[in-house]
Amino acid sequence: MRTKRYRVDLTAEEREQLLAMLRKGKSSARRLARARVLLSADENRFDHETAAAVRCSSDMVERVRRRFVEGGVEWALSEDPRPGGRRRLDERAEAHLVALACSEPPDARPVWTMQLLADRLVTAKIIDTISDETVRRTLKKTGSSRG
Repeated sequence: MRTKRYRVDLTAEEREQLLAMLRKGKSSARRLARARVLLSADENRFDHETAAAVRCSSDMVERVRRRFVEGGVEWALSEDPRPGGRRRLDERAEAHLVALACSEPPDARPVWTMQLLADRLVTAKIIDTISDETVRRTLKKTGSSRG
């Protein structure tokens, strides 16, 4: 076993705050799991014991301990925002897609298909590549769903 670099020593107030949060159970599951990790780490348990009790990885236990030592209880309980991926269609391309979906379908087809709309955007050089699923999500978001 390697020695712990980050030791968790909770004050009585911090311990009571964490126990109160667990009793209420109104926080997110991730936040409650981190609180359990801190309480268990405060009792000087091994990381693998804490991980088994909380049902998480040993890496998570170590990460929560490090965040507590570096930034306190609130920082250890919280998580960094997740930015998500960048948008495939900008406002101009989105407007073009909606206009295209509202127009008459080609080749005497009864309706536009998602794949047909995606192909038309690529042939019109609005975007290099796009999936039919991205087209569907975009139309659903704008309220212009074709199906």
